[in-house]
This record gives sequence, structure tokens and C-alpha cells, in this order.
Amino acid sequence: MRTQRTQVGIIGAGPAGLMLAHLLHLQGIESVVLEARTKEEVEGTIRAGVLEQGTVDVLRESGVGARMDREGQVHRGIEFRFNGQGHRINLHHLTGGKHVMVYAQHEVLIDLIEARLKSGGDLRFTVRDVQLHDIDTDSPKIRFRRHADGELEELVCDFVAGCDGFHGPSRLTIPASARREYQKSFPMGWLGVLVEAPPSSEELIYCRHERGFALVSTRSPEVQRLYLQVDATDDIREWSDDRIWSELHARLATHDGWTLKEGRIFQKNIVAMRSFVVEPMQYGRLFLAGDAAHIVPPTGAKGLNLAISDVCVLARGIAAFYRRNRSDLLQAYSNICLRRVWKAERFSNYMTSLLHRFPSHSPFEERVQLAELDYVTSSVVGAQTIAENYVGLPIEWEAPAPVTAAVAGH
Repeated sequence: MRTQRTQVGIIGAGPAGLMLAHLLHLQGIESVVLEARTKEEVEGTIRAGVLEQGTVDVLRESGVGARMDREGQVHRGIEFRFNGQGHRINLHHLTGGKHVMVYAQHEVLIDLIEARLKSGGDLRFTVRDVQLHDIDTDSPKIRFRRHADGELEELVCDFVAGCDGFHGPSRLTIPASARREYQKSFPMGWLGVLVEAPPSSEELIYCRHERGFALVSTRSPEVQRLYLQVDATDDIREWSDDRIWSELHARLATHDGWTLKEGRIFQKNIVAMRSFVVEPMQYGRLFLAGDAAHIVPPTGAKGLNLAISDVCVLARGIAAFYRRNRSDLLQAYSNICLRRVWKAERFSNYMTSLLHRFPSHSPFEERVQLAELDYVTSSVVGAQTIAENYVGLPIEWEAPAPVTAAVAGH
């Protein structure tokens, strides 16, 4: 068995794994990234792309934001639409000048892969049979094959970063007795389509309608991303192009004559809606980041952004270990990250509950839902809460202090 040594072994070349490798490289820390998919598959996976202000700042400051700044679209507001009327939430004004950037996740991955390869970093695709060993020792190991019929190899590390998503091996390597998992499944899914058409709106539209939720998003001046709430058990084959356009027009209709611009639908799929968190996000020398540790429903646009904030905290902790012989930041990694994770889960759950039609809702609950929408779009305080969470809460760099009697108000 061939053996190699590195400082940090990273499993997964998604946003978390690639960004972590890039941040470590900037600190002079060696890493090896292992990915099951091909380079083309990673770069071709179309995912949401609403980047928080903090994510935009990290990409710029780490030197991989140039194409984002050229091709991304700055959005200073979003629209909540209900009862046939749109209500704009001015993110820029309500948050002291912050905004979001619409830049697709696969474009971020393309930029990070290019930076990794240009720097000569070790990035291996089509890796198979990944197994973790000795994660509770000072020399955790990753065993794998470079191809399906390749020989077994071993990577000996100081640390392992599990950035391999919900179905990867990292999380399940943590003993069941040492982890607790929280999850919630929603009774709906999102039918997403990519359309060759000009934008119908300069900003994202989140629409609550009695027939179900709809979202108008964008990818580029020529390609738009549209979503419909569907039943969680729906088959994509049941949704013809004509049926999709009919539902979109019905749900997004306004009293002021706004029209949705149609075009050729060239991709469609149904995404499940669920929430998931594992605690803790670390065990021994293994650290989980991104979807390996948590999943949010897409309504709050938090998935990629949480992955980036996770690895910012992790990279800082690893750098402190090597540069200053400090282990306290790594020991606090899970506590630091989970505080932000649960706030993002709260916001994503809130947005999902606020904007979707639930089969179990009574007429009373529907009226309360509309009253909540009326409140957050007519109250400065209500709108500011939406805006603050949407552009992204700041990354916290230290573990939260214990609540004292004075803080608790006693």
C-alpha cells in the first residue's frame, strides 16, 4: 500500500473543501483534496448562487473574486410578493450598505479549481473507496483508490476535513454514541428550471400564493432560474413545459401588469426540502464542514454561505495550531460554527414557513401567514430583521461566552 503524508487531508471538492484548501495554501499549509466526481462533473453541477456579503468579501480578499466581480450581479434588495402585490425590502439601506451577489455556485467552484491548479496544489478527482481511520489519534489516515480498479493508497494527516456532503463517509466515521443528529423534512419540494430568457426582474422575487410558493431568480443576462413549490412526491415527468409556465404565471401575477418573460426551458429538476444538523462538528482530528455537517432548505440561500463560514473558522484554527502552537481555536471549532449554523437554520425555517403553502395549514394559519408578511414588509424593524439575516450574519471567531447572571438580566 502506497503511503503519503500531508498536513491536512480534505475529502470533497465542493465549496467547503476547495475554499479550505485555498485558505490553507495562502497560509503556507499543505493539503490534499480528494473528490469522487470528475472535474467536469464538479464544474457542471448547477446550484443556487446567492452569496452573502461576507462570502463575497472572503472571495475577494483571498484573490479568487475577480471573475465574480466582473460577471456577478449585485442585488441591493429583494421582493416579497403576496396578494398580487410586490413589496421591496431594501437590503442595502437596512443593513448599512451591505448587499448580496448573484453568482452561481458552479462558477465559484470553477474559480477555486483554477486557483488550486495554478498554485500546484494536490487535487485528485475520481477517487474511490474512501475510508477514514485513527481519527481520534494525532495521525488520522485516509485510505482510498485513485480509480475504481486502482491500488489502495493511504494519506497520513495531521488533520482531516470532512467536506464530502451528507452522503460522504466523514460524518458516519464519528461513532454514533458521540454525535447527535437533528433533522426535519418538509412536505414540499422545489421544481427548478433554467430558461433561456432575459431577466423578468432586476432582483429576486419571493412569492407566496395560495397555489404555492414561486421564486424568480437569475443566472446571467441570458439565463434565468425559476422555481415552483411542488409536492415532495412529485415526478418531474409530470411537469410539462406548458404546465410549468401556467403555474408560474398564475402564482406570480400582479395587479400592476407585471409579466414573466418566457423562453426555452433547457433544464428542470425537483429538489427536496429538508433541514439537518449534526453535533458536534468535530471528533478527534476530524472536522466536518458544509453539507457534511448541516443542510438548510434553499429558501434562505444559506447553504454555500455556511460552508464558506465553516472553513474560514477552520482555516484560522489550523493556522493558529501551526503558527502559534494554539489548539484552543480548533477545540472551539464546533461551538463557534454551530452558533451561526443554528441561526441560519432558524432563518431558513422561518422563510420556508413564511412563504410556502402547507397542506396542514388551516384558514386561521393562512391568515396569520399573510399577517406576518404584511408586518415584515410594512415595519422597519420587521424588514430589517429579514435584511440582516439575508445579507448574512457576521462570522464569529471565538466561542460564545457563558451566560452570566448580569447578561441574563438577573
